Amino acid sequence: MTEGRRSRSMCARSLQDGPRPIAAGPGPAGWVTWLRDYWTLTKPEVNLLVLVSTLAGFDLAWRGPMNWKLLLEALLGTLLVASGTGTLNQYLERRSDGLMRRTARRPLPSGRMNSKSALIYGLLLALGGGWLLWNRVNPLTSILALLTLASYLLLYTPLKRRTPWCTWVGALPGAMPPVIGWAAARGTLSAEAGALYAILFAWQFPHLLGIAWIYREDYSRAGLRMLPGSDVEGQATVRQIMVFLLALVPLSLIPALAGETGRFYLIGALTLTLGFIAYGVRLVRARTNRLARQLVLASVTYLPALLGLMMLDKGRP
Repeated sequence: MTEGRRSRSMCARSLQDGPRPIAAGPGPAGWVTWLRDYWTLTKPEVNLLVLVSTLAGFDLAWRGPMNWKLLLEALLGTLLVASGTGTLNQYLERRSDGLMRRTARRPLPSGRMNSKSALIYGLLLALGGGWLLWNRVNPLTSILALLTLASYLLLYTPLKRRTPWCTWVGALPGAMPPVIGWAAARGTLSAEAGALYAILFAWQFPHLLGIAWIYREDYSRAGLRMLPGSDVEGQATVRQIMVFLLALVPLSLIPALAGETGRFYLIGALTLTLGFIAYGVRLVRARTNRLARQLVLASVTYLPALLGLMMLDKGRP
């Protein structure tokens, strides 16, 4: 108990005192660390899924020969806003990150970077991405991207300390990337974009709750309420995971049933979703960190594979 209080006290002092200088100074090793820290702030592992989802939304909405310039501008603008979101999220959560083993070595809680630098960096990325989307793509795309940023930072992030319903709130901006891609291609939204949104909304629950179960002790130590209620045994968590895994069956088939994709996608989507569900069933039977980690790995395989099938088998003019 005393050791835990001492650790939190040291973390708080490091955050107040500002950054520790990089030992290597301006030499090559120092520059590598400096660049790696700025890269880490953007949450690149999250941005990869954001880009894949945005690309899928754009491709599914586009008709005719591909406008590669518009696609690249849409992806770059979305990447900048997403990177700004990740950076600003780490700025806002730098204290709680310092209390978790998984995140304590990040640039801000470790003291390697000044929080003011991260704040300015995040704002420049977000505003630059919003400007690019507004001027080079279309205003609707920019508005959707910036609304996603605002809801993630101003609603989801603070709610993580207050209620397990934060996962539901966070799933709202989390499902936006394919809608942003759709808006970039067409300049308007439609029911088809809504179907993509619904798929990503449901997908996030097994993904996020699987992560929350693996790191439940870390989250508890930092005061983050990511799991349903006081779910010590994980029963409510796995029930919620299974509800949304089962919901993915009809949701994932909507593009085929609506005629947007063909039989190849229909069979592939059903196979992928049933395989994803199997990982959830295994976690229901034995709520271990190993099986939760396998579910999370399955989730980051499932989504790109499903979106890839959509793009491969979409209805062409």
